[in-house]
Amino acid sequence: MSYLFTSESVSEGHPDKVADQISDALIDNFLAFDPNSKVACETLVTTGQVVLAGEVKSNAYLDVQDIARRVINGIGYTKGEYMFNGDSCGVISAIHEQSPDINQGVDRVGEDADFETRANSQGAGDQGMMFGYATNETENYMPLALDLAHAILKELSELRKENGAINYLRPDAKSQVTIEYSDDHKPIRIDSIVVSTQHDDFGSEEAMLAKIRKDIIEILIPKVKAKQKREIQDLFNDQIKYHVNPTGKFVIGGPHGDTGLTGRKIIVDTYGGKGAHGGGAFSGKDPSKVDRSAAYAVRHIAKNLVAAGVADEILVQVSYAIGVAEPCGLYINTYGTAKVNLTDGEIAKKVQKIFDLRPYAIEKNLKLRNPIYQETASYGHMGRDYYVADKTFRAANGEEKTIKDLEFFTWEKLDKVDEIKKEFGI
Repeated sequence: MSYLFTSESVSEGHPDKVADQISDALIDNFLAFDPNSKVACETLVTTGQVVLAGEVKSNAYLDVQDIARRVINGIGYTKGEYMFNGDSCGVISAIHEQSPDINQGVDRVGEDADFETRANSQGAGDQGMMFGYATNETENYMPLALDLAHAILKELSELRKENGAINYLRPDAKSQVTIEYSDDHKPIRIDSIVVSTQHDDFGSEEAMLAKIRKDIIEILIPKVKAKQKREIQDLFNDQIKYHVNPTGKFVIGGPHGDTGLTGRKIIVDTYGGKGAHGGGAFSGKDPSKVDRSAAYAVRHIAKNLVAAGVADEILVQVSYAIGVAEPCGLYINTYGTAKVNLTDGEIAKKVQKIFDLRPYAIEKNLKLRNPIYQETASYGHMGRDYYVADKTFRAANGEEKTIKDLEFFTWEKLDKVDEIKKEFGI
């Protein structure tokens, strides 16, 4: 019997995502001016107020208030009627030095030590388990419902910034997509789409809701559909149930409507409820925190395994003890879709030959000491396009620093496929 599966996404203007982006902008600035910075930074946003708190070990001095304001303005909170404005909100910093009790398990040798010495001595920044997932139901090896939910809000954001056909949009928005699957786990059709978008107050509630619904269905969705490959386009149909701003008008939103906190959208950030999640958030954490770096590493493993043809769908788990370099364990689940004559345990043994999951090795191999994190903090950390670009930062004294040829989303590279095929005899 067929079944339904649902995933949601939130826009860059959602209050929790505003908090994530500020935390990751702080990470980037610390890393830009001191690549060895250790940072765990949390952000709270509410009506007219931003609170920064956390632990830092760094030689860099930052104007954290200025960084937060620039992020907020970049998202689009620039008007007084939003009750949250980058130029006028209060920014309180309670950031302090990192505990030496934690740091002693991470930094045991000098920076001039060779790779193996560093890799064997740098322990995980915390205990815990991290999951990576990949499926071949989309071109980017992500679950389809989440991929479409992200696509809807990315397109909505573009329409907002164009300020053309739809000129009343405000930054806060959420989407949700429900897909019907067959018994053999193949998508059959899109069952329902939910879009809730903040908007200007431009008329009676009835008139506003009618226009917003019409524009979402007749302008937004066709743009999203047109960018999908043919097999996905065929899932769109005349029977889709649309729920557009189902509670009514949505004028009050963003941090004025709901308080936002770093790390509260971990399912949106990963796989939309498919696979599994270890529970640790990403944003605001430097790569010595395996909550972040190891989650990227196991996504890299899962994606390359599926792309190489080892299985149609794969879940990878890795776990750590704080201060210990070698993982406690590696687990593979192919959900019965393996295309090689090996058990999941045997697949895991081969994976350990190809991928080095010691924290320092992950940092080096995926180039995670670079300031690349603000870009991850909205529309998901996984399933994104790898690219290379320059990025400019402003020091506390106003001087600018440009770092050239930064590699973004390195964990999405399909750079291990040939090695996997050779090891597995594919």
